[in-house]
Amino acid sequence: MRNILSVDRILEMLRTGLTGPQALAFVPAACLAAFWLGGEITLLITALGLPLVFAASGVWGSRLHIASSPGARPCGLVANDVFQDEMQVLCRAAENSGSNAACISVALDDYAGLQDVHGQAAASHIALQFGDRIRAIIRSHDIFTRFDQNRFLIGLQPAPQLDLEACIQMSGRIQNAIEEPVILNGASVYLSCSIGFCLHSDLQQASAEEWVEAANAALSEAQRNGPSTIRAYSSETRRRSLVRANLRRDFEAALDNGEIRPWFQPQISTDTGKITGLEALARWEHPAKGVLGPQVFLPFAEQADLMDRLGQVIRHHAFDAMRNWDRAGLAVPRIGVNFSSDELRNPGLIDRLKWELDQFDLTPDRLTVEVLETVFSHRPDDVITRNVTSLAALGCCIDLDDFGTGHASIASIKRFDVSRIKIDRSFVAKADQDPSQQQLVSAILTMAERLNLETLAEGVETAGEHALMAQLGSDHVQGFGIAKPMPYEQVQDWIAAHQARIKGVPKIGREMG
Repeated sequence: MRNILSVDRILEMLRTGLTGPQALAFVPAACLAAFWLGGEITLLITALGLPLVFAASGVWGSRLHIASSPGARPCGLVANDVFQDEMQVLCRAAENSGSNAACISVALDDYAGLQDVHGQAAASHIALQFGDRIRAIIRSHDIFTRFDQNRFLIGLQPAPQLDLEACIQMSGRIQNAIEEPVILNGASVYLSCSIGFCLHSDLQQASAEEWVEAANAALSEAQRNGPSTIRAYSSETRRRSLVRANLRRDFEAALDNGEIRPWFQPQISTDTGKITGLEALARWEHPAKGVLGPQVFLPFAEQADLMDRLGQVIRHHAFDAMRNWDRAGLAVPRIGVNFSSDELRNPGLIDRLKWELDQFDLTPDRLTVEVLETVFSHRPDDVITRNVTSLAALGCCIDLDDFGTGHASIASIKRFDVSRIKIDRSFVAKADQDPSQQQLVSAILTMAERLNLETLAEGVETAGEHALMAQLGSDHVQGFGIAKPMPYEQVQDWIAAHQARIKGVPKIGREMG
């Protein structure tokens, strides 16, 4: 494949040099030679006649004819609709020639993070630069298009040596080119890309649309296996793609028919043992597949731009549950709801949330807004900053979720008026057995105390971890060792049983000093 690319490029350079307008560069030299050999008359004849000879011979005209003749095909960067038409032509060419062709789908990794940190304009500028790098890698008669903000599609013309190994080599060269740094505002920006491809021979009697879908399915599989991954399309890829497509359609329907709703996990005080809140965790109660966790359906929601709607559905059920518990006389001080970046980017979030709270007769202090630390560790845009600070000003509690995994700065914690940090379970696990884990948790708790922040330890699964978190000074705990997430119908019974258990139970003392 490398040899094919080199020969094609050399031939193209020669053809361009000898047949393009740059051939005029030889005219002065020819005129000078004519003057020395034949004098002024020969000079005059050469100066006037040479361009006429070129024109009459059709050297330049043939190049223009090739570019505009009905048989000529577009090459390089083309529009999306042109790309689709040309992929159909590639299908027929591959079938008629017996040679293989390929469709490659390339996506920049973590493009959303790039937008968060540098802004939309800078991200688009970088994507365009990467498009130029792709153009430099592919052959001169291949085509490509910018399919989405961060995605490119490439069509490789049929060639006898185009096989699986050649496509892998091509993909590797594309990755190497894209991983070269881009200078942005004087700083180097490093990105990677994931690639999926489909050889024409791997599809039977497929249309251009199906061919592109196959390459995109291979790309999706590459993205699920981590950044900078390459995957080739296979029959197994198709099967998994169909399963995910069906789940995506089912997910959209599930939002409408009430299959997706919150399950609730208790949070309790390490001092008194009393319930201090419940976290609402999205669950999909699938009629055929059982209860599905967010790791299954959140990717579909993100790809389909349904995170905002999912958030509305979860809040509606959670607020309705709170109102019912209030009417039943149950003491549930607060309910925690996760807010995605998509929701926090919505300029109308605050007005909508006020209306939702009023609808269920709830005050803002009954809501805990849980925000992932990664939202704070990147440079948030103006809308996210305004919404989070407005939620705090409204009276909502702001929880910084998964603390310790996203490297949020202390300045951002104070700027966003965070009320409580939730210590990620990766620090809590085995902390009662591992001294290094204890040191990490102790350091986080000391920092929180100095900043006058409440703390909650997530992922508490054993009595030993519970006791240690209380002794080290964590204000609240949450995890399977307290209770697993449960549907609304089970919460009232669990609360009654828990209140009965804590009566007469002595408090766990904290370390002094």
